[in-house]
Amino acid sequence: MPAANNISWTTLEKSGLPECTTAVVNCAGQQFMDFTKSWTPGFKQNVQNSRIYTTKSLAKAINQTNKKPKVFVLVTGVGAYEPSETIKYDESSPTTGTDFFSKLLVEWEKAAYVDPPVRLVIIRSGAVIGRNGGMIKNMIVPFFFGLGGRLGSGKQYLPWIHIDDLTALIKYSIENEQVKGILNGVAPQVVTNEEFTQSFAKALSRPAFLPVPEFVLNYMLHPERAMIVTKGQYVVPKRVLEYGFKYKYPNIDDACKECAYLLPRN
Repeated sequence: MPAANNISWTTLEKSGLPECTTAVVNCAGQQFMDFTKSWTPGFKQNVQNSRIYTTKSLAKAINQTNKKPKVFVLVTGVGAYEPSETIKYDESSPTTGTDFFSKLLVEWEKAAYVDPPVRLVIIRSGAVIGRNGGMIKNMIVPFFFGLGGRLGSGKQYLPWIHIDDLTALIKYSIENEQVKGILNGVAPQVVTNEEFTQSFAKALSRPAFLPVPEFVLNYMLHPERAMIVTKGQYVVPKRVLEYGFKYKYPNIDDACKECAYLLPRN
């Protein structure tokens, strides 16, 4: 958005990167879980374009600049891995691109090509847990009033990461020259939707006994979009741990406790 210290995509295209840029981080993308938007072909196109074309624009600007930044960090998602109740994914696992989100991730990450010596780091983020947005923003009110519950069967895996750990991982990727390639931006503790639900309810000291059936979610969100919450993947951050990154919130109970306050941070 236009502001004193911002540049627009048009300015980027015309003038390239600002001088002395040392790192580029791309977190851009239309929020596909925006419940005010219907899952129409037009909205799906916005979801795609807001990710693929912004990434292409940044990669082009990086490749065309004379004094290149040291690193390009792209934050994508674990939707690169198809939902499964049996497969365990790490960063070496292939992406097949057969459902909407895995197809999108293949094209999105392909758009990030940058020429050497620029390092490319792609962080495939899980569901981001934070006090002021994401999942918690949608859940806090019904859970606070005791109206929370698991989604669908609750048995689906829920790859997650606390917002503080995601931002720290981005910073870690910028500052450590040996870090490159795919990183699974997820916490080391793998949980199911049911386990997350109980942990968050416990942090709020509230019950959670009102499950939302899968058919309701399919009706409300459209099956293609609802699969983000009704299906899941078992994803581990193998390379993140090998690089020596230290998590502030490796445990779901600690992460939920930090997010279970209605007042904003100081």
